[in-house]
Amino acid sequence: MRFNLLEIVRQGLSGNAGWQPHWRAPDPKPEYDVVIVGGGGHGLATAYYLAKEHGITNVAVLEKGYLGGGNVGRNTTIVRANYGLPGNSEFYSHSLKLWEGLEQDLNYNAMMSQRGVYNLYHSDGQRDAYARRGNQMISQGDDAQLLDRAAVRRHLPCLDHDNARFPVLGALYHPRGGTARHDAVAWGFARGADQRGVDLIQNCEVTGIDIDGGRVRGVQTSRGAIRARKVALVTAGRSSQTAAMAGLRLPIESHVLQAFVTEGLKPLIDSVVTFGMGHFYISQSDKGGLVFGGDLDFYASYAARGNLPMAEHVMEAGMALMPMIGQAKVLRSWGGIMDMTPDGSPIIDKTDIGGLYLDCGWCYGGFKAVPGSGFSLAHLIATDTHHAPAARFRLDRFATGALIDEEATGSQHNLH
Repeated sequence: MRFNLLEIVRQGLSGNAGWQPHWRAPDPKPEYDVVIVGGGGHGLATAYYLAKEHGITNVAVLEKGYLGGGNVGRNTTIVRANYGLPGNSEFYSHSLKLWEGLEQDLNYNAMMSQRGVYNLYHSDGQRDAYARRGNQMISQGDDAQLLDRAAVRRHLPCLDHDNARFPVLGALYHPRGGTARHDAVAWGFARGADQRGVDLIQNCEVTGIDIDGGRVRGVQTSRGAIRARKVALVTAGRSSQTAAMAGLRLPIESHVLQAFVTEGLKPLIDSVVTFGMGHFYISQSDKGGLVFGGDLDFYASYAARGNLPMAEHVMEAGMALMPMIGQAKVLRSWGGIMDMTPDGSPIIDKTDIGGLYLDCGWCYGGFKAVPGSGFSLAHLIATDTHHAPAARFRLDRFATGALIDEEATGSQHNLH
């Protein structure tokens, strides 16, 4: 069933009784060509592009809980391509292009809203850094505008532009950036993969990885053994744990990143705004809630929940940038588990074990990367060659020193 205006009218007139489930609930088969461990955005996108781009449909996505129940549903929904270093710049540019055609491709409303992203700067040094980044973005074929103080004040009158410590001097503006609905993205990829024959298997926890003769042979799960020619580990904050089942030790630490949403308010911010001196970012959802976040917890943890010290830290940054936020009531907060690499950039690569692939280390960038990550990992699985935009996301860069350190903070996981 395709979504279109006539179908919506027809279903509405018939009491909406004719809608079908978005995807099947199959039992696992004994064997697949490809098993993808992890039913989040990246895993579902990989399955979709394996089927759509490469015709590989004998694929299973195994999820220990429910589809989209992990980090893809625990983020602030920001989509952007404003990276400055070779490697990141090409990849996120490619991912943004996929975002722009995603709803038509999936025949699903992902609520993609290119409302623009403002990265505020508060010093001459930050201005120069953003000017260089903007030039890199333009050379990559993306959009960037360096705005002065007066322009930012016109566009964003709700901010405290004259803060004594952190005056707003301007911004790097990325018009094609914006937000999308995180749940809808997962559901759209799941529906698209299922329609192409992929088995989406929920409540199926992987408990072991079978390896023989240096090659992967399948996985052990809570629903029995499943043989597979190829296995991809796409498990976000649990990447270190799933990789350990194959005897791999990844250069990853897992940290909690918290986010918050307020009560619904009248339209206030029609874009995404980042605070250059507090790692605070904010947008307004279609329901009116202010959605915002800040730094991750600086200690390693697998606890997908919030804590008061970091809540206070984020609220302080919000009050410094826009004091009016203090009048809003916070409805809820949540935490996602971030798999942080030493250089703050992701890993999409083959391992030394034949047929075993990794997609991990997304740090703060996981949601915006969903279509690009799925496309690139599907290409790698299908062809055993790296997709050009993701060619630098190799695991061996941590041995060779060819790091992609976007923030120049050095090899320390929790600083990225």
